[in-house]
Amino acid sequence: MKTFVLGGGCFWCLDALYQQTRGVTEVVSGYTGGHVRHPDYYDVCNGTTGHAEVVAVTFDESIIGGDVILDMFFVSHDPTTLNRQGYDVGTQYRSSMFYTDAAQEEAFRAAIERNQPHWDKPIVTVVTRLPEFYTAEEEHQNFYAKHPEQGYCQVIINPKLAKARKYYSAWLAA
Repeated sequence: MKTFVLGGGCFWCLDALYQQTRGVTEVVSGYTGGHVRHPDYYDVCNGTTGHAEVVAVTFDESIIGGDVILDMFFVSHDPTTLNRQGYDVGTQYRSSMFYTDAAQEEAFRAAIERNQPHWDKPIVTVVTRLPEFYTAEEEHQNFYAKHPEQGYCQVIINPKLAKARKYYSAWLAA
């Protein structure tokens, strides 16, 4: 098993995508990249902790390759907007990839290079070493599956899932 820690705006969006991806064994929403120990959702949302909302995606490489996981990441959010995804604005929503070793760093940088031709503007995804990872509160785990009727899920997440399904239907549950 391999785990990538990725931030692409609100963690509910990436969680929804990867929870439905064949070969993914676990998705944990959390916070990383900041200077406050043990932040909570409200601390992170106020934008003063330095943390990004992220997901730790654990997957079975014998079923799905890391390149597919990373390419799905770049389809599921706009990596060309600095510290923003749609209406979500602030450093906590930055496009980010947190590596644990040199091989992951190399894979992340290669994914940026591979995906840049799909975007008119430069990708601004931040690639940094993974500091402490803090698991988000239980209410944020698998949020979309628990609240598919919620407004954010309907208006923001559903279109992102539809876009990902357009390119990665072979990997996503119906």
